[in-house]
Amino acid sequence: MIRLPQVFRLTSSWFLWQVSILIYGGFTAAAQYKGGPVVDKIVARVDNQILLKSEVELGFLQAKQQSTGMPSDVLKCKVFEQLLINKMMLAKSEIDSVTVEDNFVEDQLDRRMAYMIQAIGSKEKLEEYYKKSIEQFKAELKKEVRDQMVIQKVQESISKNIKVTPNEVKRFFNDIPKDSLPFFSTEVEVGQIIRYSKISRAKKLETKQKLEDLKKRIEGGEDFEFLAKAYSQDPGSAKEGGNLGFWGKGAMVPEYEAAALKLEPMGLSEIVESPFGYHLIQLLEKKGNEYSSRHILIKPEAGEEDQAGAFHTLDSLRTALLADSIRFEDAAKKYSEDKESANNGGFFLDPQTGITRIATENLDPSIFFTIDSLKPGDYTRPMPYKSEDGKKGARILYFKSRILPHEANLKQDYQKIQLAALEKKKGEAIKTWFKKTKSEVFISRDKDYADCEILKDEEL
Repeated sequence: MIRLPQVFRLTSSWFLWQVSILIYGGFTAAAQYKGGPVVDKIVARVDNQILLKSEVELGFLQAKQQSTGMPSDVLKCKVFEQLLINKMMLAKSEIDSVTVEDNFVEDQLDRRMAYMIQAIGSKEKLEEYYKKSIEQFKAELKKEVRDQMVIQKVQESISKNIKVTPNEVKRFFNDIPKDSLPFFSTEVEVGQIIRYSKISRAKKLETKQKLEDLKKRIEGGEDFEFLAKAYSQDPGSAKEGGNLGFWGKGAMVPEYEAAALKLEPMGLSEIVESPFGYHLIQLLEKKGNEYSSRHILIKPEAGEEDQAGAFHTLDSLRTALLADSIRFEDAAKKYSEDKESANNGGFFLDPQTGITRIATENLDPSIFFTIDSLKPGDYTRPMPYKSEDGKKGARILYFKSRILPHEANLKQDYQKIQLAALEKKKGEAIKTWFKKTKSEVFISRDKDYADCEILKDEEL
């Protein structure tokens, strides 16, 4: 699993951003295209927006990997149409003055850079691979990121009020040819409630003292990078000597950022507490709205006595759940200290559909083997738990249901079918918007795409 330096805000929107590679963008079409050389040319224009052949080819290759047997010419037209609609949205956004604020664009750029750096291993490796500095890379990606955010904003304005009724879901399902119904493997619904160990005051003071001692050693002439590699518990930056590189405001957790920005270059902070632990920070450089820093992170560890409290709380909660004196969803929202799952009533969500049913092959192996011996409706006893950022505690798992392999049907798969029907309706709304709006802009397209349906009625 990719590990991010532990001073970044990790939100659900960040998660969605880092895993989505829109067919409109990516690291850059040239960097991702592996299908051989393409003689590039303009295949469509929408006012000042141009669509290149390389964009269509890249989108086609990405879509082909996920296609379920759609003929290549039809699939390529689908990609062309979607990209043309995206260009229309950008052109229309200029007419309607739809904008995205610079600070949001910078924030997304920073997040994308963080993902790419961690995926490749280090800032230096990324710069070496692409033969350009991070600053140059960000400058090149800025327009792409801004365009993606504008497209998303226009899409949301078109489809935000669209809903599907039960009858529409039923009609959508009945229109699927019987020999084309998908087959779903075994799926489960699993929830969790997590309680973290409360770190004792003595442990916190002990941790702060370790960092105070390291600060004195640095002030006495020892090398910061050497000590960061030896002592920092941030796996994302320790191997780089604690170096985090340049980031804009808002990328780091507030406690870290506030302390770093108070410093003069090469200055050392006081010991700073954040949700990740305790930091010793050194500011390296300020450049406009960005700053470069490094840190040593040490996390106070819970002892056995500290962990006992988390186990006791969950044991009492499990007793209440077994007695049906509280619903699992209510207990998770009220007591779980894992906010992401707590907001879902304690349940894990499938990242693609956003629903609570997860195919067993996509389930964390440790969870799969834990629930394998349970019956639906069972709760585990409190078990030791350690979060990705190293916090210790305990958790109980709730095995709500198991859905055996089956062909799609309305009774078992209503949520999935409803989501598919909704996406289809949103797609139709966007196409309707395109046809209504196309008279407001100039559109031209290459003859190679003359048969694509979205422009069949156009004299272009």
